[in-house]
Amino acid sequence: MNAHAHPTVSIAFAQLNLTVGDLPGNADRIIAALEEARAAGADLMLTPELALSGYPPEDLLLRPDFYRACRREAQRIAAAARGITVVLGHPVDDGGERYNAASVLRDGQLLARYHKSLLPNYEVFDEERYFEAGNAPCVFECKGVRLGVNICADVWESAPAEAARAAGAEVLLALNASPYHMNKQAQRLEVVRERVRESGLAVLYCNMVGGQDELVFDGASFALDQDGSLAHQAASFSERVETLHFAGGRWLGGSLAAPRVLEADAYEALTTGVRDYIGKNRFPGAIIGLSGGIDSALTLAIAVDALGAGRVRAVMMPSPYTAQMSLDDSREMVRRLGVRYDEIPIEPAMKVFADLLAPQFAGLPPDTTEENLQARIRGMILMALSNKTGAIVLTTGNKSEMATGYATLYGDMAGGFAVLKDLYKTLVFRLSDWRNTVSAVIPQNIIDRPPSAELKPDQKDQDSLPPYEMLDAIIEAYMERDESPREIIAAGFPEAEVRRTVAMLKRNEYKRRQAPVGIRVTPRGFGRDWRYPITSRYQDEF
Repeated sequence: MNAHAHPTVSIAFAQLNLTVGDLPGNADRIIAALEEARAAGADLMLTPELALSGYPPEDLLLRPDFYRACRREAQRIAAAARGITVVLGHPVDDGGERYNAASVLRDGQLLARYHKSLLPNYEVFDEERYFEAGNAPCVFECKGVRLGVNICADVWESAPAEAARAAGAEVLLALNASPYHMNKQAQRLEVVRERVRESGLAVLYCNMVGGQDELVFDGASFALDQDGSLAHQAASFSERVETLHFAGGRWLGGSLAAPRVLEADAYEALTTGVRDYIGKNRFPGAIIGLSGGIDSALTLAIAVDALGAGRVRAVMMPSPYTAQMSLDDSREMVRRLGVRYDEIPIEPAMKVFADLLAPQFAGLPPDTTEENLQARIRGMILMALSNKTGAIVLTTGNKSEMATGYATLYGDMAGGFAVLKDLYKTLVFRLSDWRNTVSAVIPQNIIDRPPSAELKPDQKDQDSLPPYEMLDAIIEAYMERDESPREIIAAGFPEAEVRRTVAMLKRNEYKRRQAPVGIRVTPRGFGRDWRYPITSRYQDEF
């Protein structure tokens, strides 16, 4: 039978960038999206999960006054839903029981409400701390079509979708706050297609977009017909209010955003994370310490792409060990990007500290203490500039360094936001190469030269670390996939390098606890989803 012979409902989804705790601002944004959807002829609009509160609200969800404020704004949204239905994601306190909820609102009335039934308590999620689990499906009718509701983790298992189908749903509306990591969208499509195959329900998957502390939400909302075919794919990393028409198991009026390579998505996640962290926290701009190396170069490129050259300041702080090519490359990069650039030599400060500490260090040979002093002098300068201007210092350390402790507390770790914190060094090179295909902002010499901290003559990273290709593979196996050292060695990695890498990773947990928050782009970052004890005598399986 032709789809047009069935009842047709026009459904908009609002892929919005919302801010945790900004209840009036989020409500205004949702109401503006409602007006846009209504003007497009939509009968109903779907929001992301916990759209009203922003996601994740964390321990704001323990405050009774937070729920009262959410209730007030939800009532305002309901009153604005004149002639259009909205399925609103928001936290609800119902007689002391707290739920991650979706309310069906129209003309000032609550028509139905769904409570999320599967509460994730893994990776970056901690919902069992805050919510009770719902135990009933929610199906409502709009324009002759029966619509079921699921919230995020509900669609990752079969029972909630099956319960909606058993209650009479013809289509499933899924509210989501699904954070980005590389290759996540392919995983979502695979999982939701499995729900379609099991239940026979078409699905509209609406996801949040934007940065929230270390998490980035990529949007990438989509619709699947009841045969599992992709009927609509929204663009990622941008706000959208788009309307589809549903009839007879199919979505009409959809389109497919152009696919993008992994590097493009990862880079966009980083720029989104920087833009929203700085913008939502109202910092006037960013300061970056340039070294002439690839990490600070990529951080600078991301910051300028996120904020514009006028809000970014680069500072080069050469020491006697800084190579001339590092100065030349840094000067060339800031010329290409057009940012403010200052050079502040640190040799005078190095001499002052050497004199101050000479009596304490008498009879002791020079070692990494003197090297780390250079990093700490630079950190003090950057933080002084931050205090004076209000701009935030973006640190430049990568995941390989964070894993092994190849970073200096109160030195290159000093700052407010760690842009590359979840990027392995090998991925830093890949993203730098990709960024230069857009426009050549990073001098090729920075990409080609061997990495060096330049804290002593002729220093190279590989003097202290295994080759990055090997190091990153070992870290990924141990840290992201929970493989034992025995398994990693069995996969062909040298035992000595596995032992050394795992020992460094475990030894430096205390440093990572003191590192600034940074953007998560892998399935497991050193942040919300890495909670290892600092004090531990556990011996791995070798």
